Amino acid sequence: MDMRQREHIEAVVAATTRAEAQVVARTHESIIQSSWRRCVHQYGLDPSRMQEARILPQTRLREHQQRIDGFARIARHGLETLYEHVAGMGYVVLLTDALGVTVDYIGDANTDIELRRAGLYLGAEWSEAGAGTCAVGTALTTGQALTVHQVDHFDATHIPLTCTAAPLYDSRGALAAILDISALTSPQARDSQNLALQLVRIYAGHIENANFLRTHRQDWILKLNASPEFVDVAPEYLIALDASGRIVGHNRRAHAMLAAEIGRPIAPGEVAASLIGVPFDTLFDARIEELGRFVYSRPSELRAVPLAKSGGLLYLSVMPPAPCVTPARNAASPRSVEVPAPLAALGGGDAALARQLERAAKLVDSPINLLINGETGSGKEFFAKALHRASARRAGPFVAVNCAAIPETLIESELFGHLPNSFSGAGAKGKRGLIQEADGGTLFLDEIGDMPRELQSRLLRVLAEGEVLAIGASRPVSVDVRVISATHHSLDALMQDGRFREDLYYRLNGARFTLPPLRERSDLDWLIDKFLEGAVTLSPAARERLHRHEWPGNLRELSNVLRYARAVCSHGVIDIDDLPEGFASDSVPVEAPPRAVEDFDPHRLPPEGMLLMQYLRAASWNLSAVARQIGVSRMTLYRRMARYGIRSPNQRDANGH
Repeated sequence: MDMRQREHIEAVVAATTRAEAQVVARTHESIIQSSWRRCVHQYGLDPSRMQEARILPQTRLREHQQRIDGFARIARHGLETLYEHVAGMGYVVLLTDALGVTVDYIGDANTDIELRRAGLYLGAEWSEAGAGTCAVGTALTTGQALTVHQVDHFDATHIPLTCTAAPLYDSRGALAAILDISALTSPQARDSQNLALQLVRIYAGHIENANFLRTHRQDWILKLNASPEFVDVAPEYLIALDASGRIVGHNRRAHAMLAAEIGRPIAPGEVAASLIGVPFDTLFDARIEELGRFVYSRPSELRAVPLAKSGGLLYLSVMPPAPCVTPARNAASPRSVEVPAPLAALGGGDAALARQLERAAKLVDSPINLLINGETGSGKEFFAKALHRASARRAGPFVAVNCAAIPETLIESELFGHLPNSFSGAGAKGKRGLIQEADGGTLFLDEIGDMPRELQSRLLRVLAEGEVLAIGASRPVSVDVRVISATHHSLDALMQDGRFREDLYYRLNGARFTLPPLRERSDLDWLIDKFLEGAVTLSPAARERLHRHEWPGNLRELSNVLRYARAVCSHGVIDIDDLPEGFASDSVPVEAPPRAVEDFDPHRLPPEGMLLMQYLRAASWNLSAVARQIGVSRMTLYRRMARYGIRSPNQRDANGH
């Protein structure tokens, strides 16, 4: 215990033993000293007993994450954007649930050890009753945004920290979470955190509003502002109405404004009962039937609405309920599932990939291990990363290991780690293995089929026991990882050849996903546009040539081709001559020699060929339209036409036949 900690403990003792009337009246100090007294008199905390950070085990953390999962998914973008503003100043961003448990976290991986030791980490518990006066716990208790700076903390262990937090409320006024930014060190003056407090308040509002808009998609949403210029782009007040015109939700600013308007000042903790159920026309000098004249299409200055009691003027923008879309399907078809944004971003409408994404959406938080099959370059690692980002483990590390790229002599130490001087060449310093680095997150084993057989039994132990034993160690270390494996090999064939353990295969293959190769995907145009990012355009001839290519290298090849073409094209347009060497003479591969045109008889086609002919004729031989209609890529359509000897009359005319 150093001198500063001793002095802090004495100050806390003095403040918690003096009479209530002697407490300093300044607002911030009053809040802090009230919290100190709660810590001593309500929670029985001892200021002289300094505690280490309380980090929940993974199983308990996951329970907290699952309870708040929907809210945390919405909040994640706000956390990421806030972190972009404060990362250069040494802050981390935390999201806790209403019990003070950190369920999401963004910080500098280079300071992980120090952050975990200080409790600025995933799974840390920051309730006031457990950790004493702190930004998260005191914000939970008071319902106020505040900074707890250095010696404001109750526990002397925490006095190097500066922490700023704001409560997050749901649309019915219940406290749902806490947004916090904290730093291990900072200037001594508390005023240095004024900007941090403003940023946290702003982003807390953004997250609450995003959650509000998602929660009330099926209700009437009223956006209000005192300024007509800002009512559509940055509304101050949000209100949700049901079909009868009664309030079913509101943001905090709307609650404060309307509660004052109708003379219902509400004490903290009673917010939820204040406005829910109040009719629209009790609050505004307008009837519910008139909402249609406040829609976005009218000029904002013509959308003024007076408050019923005070007569104050606000400007209103109305969003009608989103239509309920019920996809047509028969009783035997599976129910639809909402695909998380990280997974949805992988596809542009290809039916085969969409089915894989829907299956993956159901398994993002399942404890089972996953196996991804696909050709080289088909996006297996992208798929694994999207699964990780969509899961409750997204705040943990994603560690990718290419089993085919690590030399066989090093793969054991790379995966499992080693103690100092544990083998020849190990060196004087030990090393944590990649499996242990993935603790709390996802371990992605790419090209698992290339893992040496003698190491497969050690990996099996990790999966079975949840333990990893470093080279040279006598005791294993517990790890909590989710394993996603990928391969372009057939593991079934490798098992038959004795090159892959059957018991490991069944551990890895909790669920299998098969990614379609690029030549079979129907969303090639979407992929092309996504890779180009709007920086350049593609001429029709060049796009046609890309459609005719078979793409043996899949997405990786497509990315390289477009990167090359962007670099060499002129005037922002990629033409055929800008494509890499070989594309200019690219031709359509065929599976079987087509019949001679003069011998072609559509009536002798098999049923599949005749059906394809019907599609082609109905679309006037517009191949792009047919490919979209039957859900295949143009490359696949060309191959099917070649298989049945079908040639477009446009092609025959162009060839002079």
